[in-house]
Amino acid sequence: MKVLLNIAILLITFSTVAQDDFLAKQYFNDGDFEKAVVYYEKLVEKNPRRTDYTEALTATYQQLERYTDAENLLLEKIKDTNVYPTLLIEMGYNYRLQNQLEKAQEYYQKAISKIEKNPNYGYGIGSRFQNYALLDEALTAYTKAMELNPQLDFNYQMARIYGEQGDIEKMYVSYLTLISEGKTSKSKVLRNIDEFITADPENENNIKLKKILLQNAQKNPEILWNELLSWLFVQQKQYGSAFRQEKAIYKRVDGANTQRLNTLGNLAFVEKETETAQDIYQYIADNSGDAVTKLNAQLNLIDIQLLEPTEKDLEEVQKQFEELIDIHGFKSQTLQLQVAYSNFLTFKKENPEKAIQILKQSLELPLNERGKAFVKLALGDILVYDKRFNEALIYFSQIQQNLKNDVLGQNARYKVAQTSFYKGDFDWALTQLKVLRSSTSQLIANDAMQLSLLISDNSLEDSTQTALKKYARADLLAYQNKTKEAITELDDILQNHKGEKIEDEALLKQGQLLELSNDYEAAEYNYQKITEFYANGILADDAHFALAELYRNKLNQPEKAKSHYEKIIYNYQDSYYFPQARKNFRILRGDALN
Repeated sequence: MKVLLNIAILLITFSTVAQDDFLAKQYFNDGDFEKAVVYYEKLVEKNPRRTDYTEALTATYQQLERYTDAENLLLEKIKDTNVYPTLLIEMGYNYRLQNQLEKAQEYYQKAISKIEKNPNYGYGIGSRFQNYALLDEALTAYTKAMELNPQLDFNYQMARIYGEQGDIEKMYVSYLTLISEGKTSKSKVLRNIDEFITADPENENNIKLKKILLQNAQKNPEILWNELLSWLFVQQKQYGSAFRQEKAIYKRVDGANTQRLNTLGNLAFVEKETETAQDIYQYIADNSGDAVTKLNAQLNLIDIQLLEPTEKDLEEVQKQFEELIDIHGFKSQTLQLQVAYSNFLTFKKENPEKAIQILKQSLELPLNERGKAFVKLALGDILVYDKRFNEALIYFSQIQQNLKNDVLGQNARYKVAQTSFYKGDFDWALTQLKVLRSSTSQLIANDAMQLSLLISDNSLEDSTQTALKKYARADLLAYQNKTKEAITELDDILQNHKGEKIEDEALLKQGQLLELSNDYEAAEYNYQKITEFYANGILADDAHFALAELYRNKLNQPEKAKSHYEKIIYNYQDSYYFPQARKNFRILRGDALN
């Protein structure tokens, strides 16, 4: 019975301490220091050996400017010969808050001297100094501890301090030494270094890093230095220079694959560095021993040829596809070839019948569910191009049913909605789109939201949906790559439906098509009209982003681009474009991107 009573008393004590601890922290975090101090005083009294409670009470006293109380508390604690050295730092910091710097320094040195008795104190002392931005003292503590015990390694912490002190070169050297000696991961170090460089190759910090990397590469030609130089060149958007480093890596590694090269090629392509992307894909095609990797590179090269093709280019691409089909035939491992060829035949050669035949033949191959979905999506797209809407809907619906919780299934549902829109079945399109507005894919959810609002907004004021039907026809023409006809159809809307809600939609769509036709001034006019007359509309952020991209990528007017990115950043923070606008704005301003 006595044992049970003792256990009960112990449990009650633990419960009381836990409750006081919770309340003390809560009041401190809320800034209610008068209440926090009451609980921390009780905790220190009940737990005199708990250093964390002593430090918390000290911090609370300091918030209340009760420096004498903090000093008396700490003086009592540091009388103990086994005192943990951080309390000496707390005493010093308490004097610092009172601007008694000599006394503060006296206690800092006392804390550092404790390292001589036990070098393992080095980390605790050094990190506490770091917390108070006492960087010189932190370096002294770390250095002293490592000198006394070479098994200790605080180089990572010291590298961060060098960075905070602005000694960038020393920081780089420390971090790179850690990587080369295998004491930390390359990715961890690069995340820290990334804070100090920009996209500008002429930035002083960039130049310093490049110099150190080249020096290391000359002294010790390890692949690591090629990898780091490649990384730096990518940050600086110098993809050609990065390619030279990646080639060196590929040649020196036995059994190397082309994954790094392919990633670089894709990045260069996305950043519109098409010549470099072409060189990379050609190198992969020429050097890879894997048939599928080689094929993918060849298809990427074809994509580049088809960016702005002449009739001669189309003839050349036709021959290339026929040669690739002769080599690979129709296999489940090369579905990407059949789909790419079918899209080429349809959207570039206007021959959907042959494309449909190829894809239906591909569906007879032994395919898993995702393979079937991949082919059916492409087949459905081509059937839509050929205005065989009902047949396309069958394939899209099959994917939707078989891959319900997959992004492919959600994509298929969006295509059901889009096809129904082209067909003029606006109600069914809306039904599908409502489900997709909560899609796991942000892009699909955004597209679904846009199309849903387009239909609903333009169905209320016009029961005949005349303008909406015209817009659907224009959208289908654009989908079929009949750009001129689509622009003309949108002109009809802009002339005959002025002042209606659909006007801003027509202006945006036509602006995008004018860009495709390289009529940048006309596109600029359309976008500007939206920002002026529909500033409070749902497409205002789309127009600002389109203008910013147009000024940045086509018209070479970076200041104007910055202005429109800035409008999105400050006025449309819930916009789908917000993250990209902020990133592009910072690039144009010359910021370092983390």
